[in-house]
Amino acid sequence: MISFSKRSEYIKNPILELDADAEKLMKAGRKIIKLNRGDPPVYFKTPGFMIDAYIEALKENQTNYSRASGTYELLDAVSKRYERLYGEKIGSEKIIATAGVTEALFFINHALMERNDTAIILKPYYPQYIPRLMSEEGKPIFMNQVMENEWDVNTDEIEHKLRSMKSQNKLKRLKYMIVTNPGNPTGRVFRRETLERIASLANEFGFLLISDEIYDEIVYHGTKFTSMSEVAEGIPHIILNGSSKNLDSTGFRVGFAILPGDDRESVRIREKLKEYALTRLSLNTPAQHSVAEGFNNFREHNKAIDKMVREIKHRVETVVKMIGENDLMDVVMPDSTFYVFPRIDLKRLDFKNGDEFVRAALFEAGVQLTRGSAFGAPSNFRIVALPEEETLEYAMEKINKMCKKHMKK
Repeated sequence: MISFSKRSEYIKNPILELDADAEKLMKAGRKIIKLNRGDPPVYFKTPGFMIDAYIEALKENQTNYSRASGTYELLDAVSKRYERLYGEKIGSEKIIATAGVTEALFFINHALMERNDTAIILKPYYPQYIPRLMSEEGKPIFMNQVMENEWDVNTDEIEHKLRSMKSQNKLKRLKYMIVTNPGNPTGRVFRRETLERIASLANEFGFLLISDEIYDEIVYHGTKFTSMSEVAEGIPHIILNGSSKNLDSTGFRVGFAILPGDDRESVRIREKLKEYALTRLSLNTPAQHSVAEGFNNFREHNKAIDKMVREIKHRVETVVKMIGENDLMDVVMPDSTFYVFPRIDLKRLDFKNGDEFVRAALFEAGVQLTRGSAFGAPSNFRIVALPEEETLEYAMEKINKMCKKHMKK
């Protein structure tokens, strides 16, 4: 029998783990509301001007392999976007196109990690950070974001941990810290002063900063988003982003990694990641043309994103309002993304843990969610607030009824 590698044990996607069960229930005639996957184009059509650009690329026979690190057209469009949004002049040669953020994470971890090297991960975290790290034999060092009035991170605690590692001569194994901003699953945006403190710690202790900013335009409630590129100048850092969420085109699989620095470490890492891009030959060529048009035609893009964000905000608020009607859960109001991340009062419910709660939500209430333990928060669960308001209200009513049914006597 052919044996699998040890690293293959870590290749999982908990966001989709109940899909097979959900499909069986639907085939049996059950109505299932799927609130597990953050896929905007299912609910908001990809803007027409981007579809037209894709078709144009096909008609012009742009179906060949394109440049390995991305077409000049795409990288130039990304460069102009960052200057327009954040005032950061980042040359296109400092940008590497990837098949979404996930491929960028693979490149980074494969390039940097040796056995027992470490990375700081803030809990709750995007689930795919862990398999990408651990399949390369790296180890996570978890630091907690705290759910009180807002999800926030204690930078004093991070500093204390770093000084402890330094005293134990473990700091040399620390390769990077990853920040998800805006947050998935929390839907919260880090304050500028928090990012400045994190950048200062990276500078002092000499580790790479990675900032996953894939939702940077899906921000509401008057919240100000700060890109790590605005506060980490002169410090080795990588910005991860793409077209999936802001351009409403998840299936295009066009992302990018930006390494703005001119310092020696940034140059070394950037050139190594470009070598990784060579090994996968090319991204989808017509999709790159469409995404470039998406960023360049910012007037049409602004119309599309503004309309989508207004509706997402309304749908998120609908979910949070209905959670507020259930005293068995509490939640922090998101100010970005389309995720809601409630905490369950397990002391008052007859579920052993949050995983059991999520399975019951599928089989009893007909609502597919994602367990909080997949994000490092076992008492929580994630809701994707993308469907229409009527669907969300129906789903939340079913969840609230299930909670009352399972109250401890």
